[in-house]
Amino acid sequence: MYALVVIRYRRPMEEVVAITAEHRAYLRELKAQGRLIASGPFDPRTGGALLVRVDDAEVHTALDRIRDHDPFWVNGVAQYELIPWNVVMGKEGLDSL
Repeated sequence: MYALVVIRYRRPMEEVVAITAEHRAYLRELKAQGRLIASGPFDPRTGGALLVRVDDAEVHTALDRIRDHDPFWVNGVAQYELIPWNVVMGKEGLDSL
């Protein structure tokens, strides 16, 4: 299963910027584990989004774990919307990534 993680900043940008390197290091870990497919900030930079791959049997637990270990969440600079996504069109392309 796939999921969208929508991240919205809730603290001043200088606080977000101070933690961005830690956040991106965490995302590189998720990428190395095969969980993260794509990520990036919104334009204008009010937050960002992640496209992630999670196990069907533990969708909500896996999404909670991804959120709970993100430095943005740990440091209270962002709120998260965790959206399981049952991809129908284009799933083959995602599966090959």
